[in-house]
Amino acid sequence: MSAPKSADLQAFLAVARDRSFKKASVRLGVSSSALSHTIRRLEEGLGVRLLARTTRNVSATEAGERLAAAIAPLFDQITAEVEALGDLLDKPRGTLRITGTDDSIELCIRPMLANFLAAYPEVTVELFVDYGFTDLIEERFDAGVRLGEAISKDMIAVRIGPDWRMALVASPGYFARHPPPATPHDIPQHTCVNIRHRASGPIYAWEFERDGRAFTVKAEGPLVFNSSVHVLNGALDGIGLAYVPEPMAAPHIAAGRLMEVLADWSPMFEGFHLYYPNRRNPSPAFARFVEAIRFRG
Repeated sequence: MSAPKSADLQAFLAVARDRSFKKASVRLGVSSSALSHTIRRLEEGLGVRLLARTTRNVSATEAGERLAAAIAPLFDQITAEVEALGDLLDKPRGTLRITGTDDSIELCIRPMLANFLAAYPEVTVELFVDYGFTDLIEERFDAGVRLGEAISKDMIAVRIGPDWRMALVASPGYFARHPPPATPHDIPQHTCVNIRHRASGPIYAWEFERDGRAFTVKAEGPLVFNSSVHVLNGALDGIGLAYVPEPMAAPHIAAGRLMEVLADWSPMFEGFHLYYPNRRNPSPAFARFVEAIRFRG
């Protein structure tokens, strides 16, 4: 077995992550045929097949998965250390990739973006809306945003927002046609706008609490989104009841575009947190972003 070259290992990682020679070749700036030759040379040198190829798909073999899991963190650490050298220039630059739900982005990230990007014009922030539990390392994200209670203990978590509750709302027009629910148990009699957080997951069951007892209500309706922003818009359009984060609904309630009911039944949730893997030397851009978004209330 010959010692593999660092560039060949990086080429293998690119193909394994993208599951495509074409996509990986574009990202690496080489031709697909040259990349295929590199992988073949690596496999021959190691004496083991790393990638399973079909006419449509490319996937890592068992040996390939083992190798990728072992070397990916090492290359990521090298990248982080090189980026950290930017401290010498004291000029944050580069791209930050953040994943989070649309409501967390709307409530916690959007308000600080204009000032942050103006202060650091050489930084690009890429935001990816996802309600699933994204593997930050595998998907190459710098950080994610989730409720504090949902974050793994092996991650660093920084609070970026206050505790909040949900709000049950509908338009004045809807309530003119339907009497407001007196308790959450009346909700199944109403037309509701629902959310399904993940394509393969269930429709979210609305959570309530009274006298320390938590329970859920299954809401029924003709409209389902995977976005809190669009659920809110459904309520604004008079389609039905919607259960959304109260901070998102608050401006519309204040303006009279929405009416809230059953506020005293809505439980509080722990605020949003930015979470990320432990890094000894985060890039200057990421360090500035964390400080800019940190909750100080």
